[in-house]
Amino acid sequence: MGDEEKVTEEELLEKAEEPAKKAMEWHPFYKGKIEVSPKVQIKSFDDFGVWYTPGVAKPCEDIAKNPEMAYEHTNKWNNVAVVSDGSRVLGLGDIGPEAGMPVMEGKGLLFKYLGGVDAFPICLDAHEPEEIVQAVKWIAPSFGGINLEDISKPKCFEVLDRLREEVDIPVWHDDQQGTAAITLAGIINGLKVVGKGLDQVKIGLIGAGAANLCLARTLIKAGVPEKNLMLCDSTGLLHPGREDLDEETTPEKWKFAQKTNKGQKEGGIPELIEGKDVVVAASKPGPDTIKKEWLKEMNSDGILFAEANPIPEIWPWKAREAGVRIVGTGRSDFANQVNNSIGFPGIFRGTLDVRAKTISDEMHIEAAYAIAEVAEERGLDEESLVPTMDNTEVYIRQAVRVGLKAIEQGLARRELSEEELREKAEKIIKKSRDQTGHLLEEGYIEEAPDVDLS
Repeated sequence: MGDEEKVTEEELLEKAEEPAKKAMEWHPFYKGKIEVSPKVQIKSFDDFGVWYTPGVAKPCEDIAKNPEMAYEHTNKWNNVAVVSDGSRVLGLGDIGPEAGMPVMEGKGLLFKYLGGVDAFPICLDAHEPEEIVQAVKWIAPSFGGINLEDISKPKCFEVLDRLREEVDIPVWHDDQQGTAAITLAGIINGLKVVGKGLDQVKIGLIGAGAANLCLARTLIKAGVPEKNLMLCDSTGLLHPGREDLDEETTPEKWKFAQKTNKGQKEGGIPELIEGKDVVVAASKPGPDTIKKEWLKEMNSDGILFAEANPIPEIWPWKAREAGVRIVGTGRSDFANQVNNSIGFPGIFRGTLDVRAKTISDEMHIEAAYAIAEVAEERGLDEESLVPTMDNTEVYIRQAVRVGLKAIEQGLARRELSEEELREKAEKIIKKSRDQTGHLLEEGYIEEAPDVDLS
């Protein structure tokens, strides 16, 4: 590598570190990212007689007669709890509920600004699945939906399955369905760019945690043949002959070990990458989890999504040097951000607007196709597979499509037309962005200080 290339790589690494430097200055400056604000008129103190006692007794009585009226009298219809025990935060691991708070607050900020959803960080000092399930059941009456976040496997599967059975509002694990939706969208458009078909390509998934296990299920439902799919975990490739996997203790891994890699190919990441058209990594943060030389064994016009945060499994420029044609990461400062922030605000917007009882796989697959469509309409190339977060249309389009799919599947408590869903999503999302802009203009939100990036 020449001096010019070395300088270029140093500059890229320096740029990649900028968000972390700013984060350490801006977080203590604002002391949190979200707050509660009134949404009703307060023209005089007499209005508190309506919003609180004595007037508030009447709505309370109405809800007591018919609990569904909570969606009319309160903000339940738009409230989402972002619940975590801090056991698998980003790529940082089990750092605990307090240390997970910045992420959950950030999630709340994205929910509000991008989807107009009022989301509250709920970080639990709970460790067992039963404790988490019970805690969520206790708080569920206040919310229209539950977003499980950064909960380690295998308990994340049990918690999700239990809560879907035991509460009457939608519960989803964003690390599973949210990541699967945006990744599927990226794969759909990446294959269009390289001219390959979803039903023909060979796909390898590095990491067999919550994200990739859900992605595997999603890809199969979307049309990828099981025989064309391969997964690996920290032990090696999943296959039917793995004696360390069983239906009782590792049910999700065991299931895909039976379905995929029927030839019982053995090895690890290098063997998984070999001969693949698409590789998706949701594993250990890099930058050396994936070696450049391994990627040279991919098929021509290869697609790689290295989704670990905060550092991808390999730097994008290293992957391109190895001959990979299309590279995406989970970061907003690189091209092709394959990150669930493009999905969950719009998916929940549509879910809440029809008061859906759950979020089915078909709903998040519908969202994936909506994401892909919006990007395609703007024009696809190697560095523009999915929309960026500043694209309002992608959240509106998902809300509409997800809402319609919930109605079609009989999962919605209320039925709205396509036009009504679009009008509702547009109004709520525009209001959220406009309010933030107004608060900045008026100085109620201070401008962040400059940060020395040297």
